[in-house]
Amino acid sequence: MSLPYPHRHLLAIEGLEPPYIAGLLDLAESYALLNRSGKTQRDLLRGRTLINLFFEDSTRTRTSFELAGKRLGADVINMSVATSSVSKGETLLDTAATLNAMNCDLLVVRHGQSGAPALLAQKVSAAVINAGDGTHEHPTQALLDALTIRRRKGRLEGLTVAICGDILHSRVARSNIHLLTAMNARVRVVGPPTLIPAEAARLGVEVFHDMRSGLRDADVVMMLRLQRERMAAGLVPSSREFFRFWGLDAEKLAAAKPDAIVMHPGPMNRGVEIDSAIADDPARSVIGEQVEMGVAVRMAVLDVLSRQLLRNA
Repeated sequence: MSLPYPHRHLLAIEGLEPPYIAGLLDLAESYALLNRSGKTQRDLLRGRTLINLFFEDSTRTRTSFELAGKRLGADVINMSVATSSVSKGETLLDTAATLNAMNCDLLVVRHGQSGAPALLAQKVSAAVINAGDGTHEHPTQALLDALTIRRRKGRLEGLTVAICGDILHSRVARSNIHLLTAMNARVRVVGPPTLIPAEAARLGVEVFHDMRSGLRDADVVMMLRLQRERMAAGLVPSSREFFRFWGLDAEKLAAAKPDAIVMHPGPMNRGVEIDSAIADDPARSVIGEQVEMGVAVRMAVLDVLSRQLLRNA
């Protein structure tokens, strides 16, 4: 990075200054190139311990953090919460004390409650990375989305990005809104009124309830998973009706620019949020590239936080 990363942790995108966002993306770009070359940098985190502490299920995020840590030479431990003392009633603060006693260096946390990683960051000596907390934020997802967009479009500034679907429950949407507006992109949120948060307009975005209007002349169409597990009853119609009005198909995508790219953080509900023909279209879909960029972004984050540990030692 051209500027030393100034923070001990990565807990949110909100409040992260544009030069540091750009620096993380530049560093992640170098790791993307390194990964594609088949080379690794296994000495950078040699002697460091990375613990993945996931209180919610994850495939992409946990695996990419594990792969990122191993490619940089860290000792990586995946803690299974279902079989840990947490399942026996241990509190989050007791877990923090246990982790502190283990002298881990980097702690990746996913938790169902907003603010849990920030609480742990106050109680442990390790650098903490938020891998998704409740409906709050998912900072590395926003960074990998931004890197994917920048690689395809050459920039973030001035692009029109439509984020569609379940905005209300989406930490991905919140982190992306903070990042994209900070980098001077034009952001729209599109979805049924019941799934758009009341404060959306105050975040500097345009609100649409009609897909064709929201996608008109968009450069990027970002679909979101419908998070039924976080919903009260009655927020959305049936899956079939949701797809009819707010699912992405060829007809709705035609409103966007001809070279618009399609994104989804996964896991996808095909036929609910997105049609399979769109999700698998090699000319429009960058969903596979998002997964690839996830490893590069997480390598960059582990890199800068480990260097910060050295400076604070």
